[in-house]
Amino acid sequence: MAEAKEDINKHVIAVLVDNEPGVLARVVGLFSGRGYNIESLTVSEVDPVEIISRITIVTSGTAMIIEQIKAQLERLVPVHRVADLTLEGSSVERELALVKVKGGGEKRVEALRIADIFRANVVDSTTRSFVFEMTGSSDKIDAFVDLMTPLGLVDACRTGVVAIARGPEPL
Repeated sequence: MAEAKEDINKHVIAVLVDNEPGVLARVVGLFSGRGYNIESLTVSEVDPVEIISRITIVTSGTAMIIEQIKAQLERLVPVHRVADLTLEGSSVERELALVKVKGGGEKRVEALRIADIFRANVVDSTTRSFVFEMTGSSDKIDAFVDLMTPLGLVDACRTGVVAIARGPEPL
C-alpha cells in the first residue's frame, strides 16, 4: 500500500518582534539553519512607542513543517507573537511591484492598454520606456509581468507580500 503524501501549502506568517539589531538575522537564521525556504519577507516598524516591528514571511511546507516553524519562532527572544494568517481566519494580502517596459509603436500602446486593465499606474515615462506601479495579489502581479514580457519587459522589482488579518482585533 502506497503511503499518502502530505500536501505542501503556502503560508503567510506574521511575527511581532522587538525592533532591535540582529532580530531579523536570527529569524532568517532559524529558517536557513533548518533548511526552510523563505519565498518572501517584509519588515517594518509598526509601533514606534513600544519599538515593535512586524516581519511578514511567506513560506511553504507540510502542516507539520509549518507548525515546527511557528513553534521555533515563538521560542526566539524577542518574539512577542506569531500568527499564521493563512489559518487564523481571513486576511488581506497585497504586494507592490514596479515594472519597467521599453518599446515603441504598437507594443507601447499594448503595454498601456494592459496596464489600464490591471489598474497599474504609470509612475515614469520616457519616449522609450514606462515604469508601471501596481499593487495586488502575487498572482495578479505574476500575470501582469508575464503579459509585459513579450512587450519589452526590462526589469521588475517586487516588495514581497504584506498581510493583515481582517476585523477589529490586532495581530
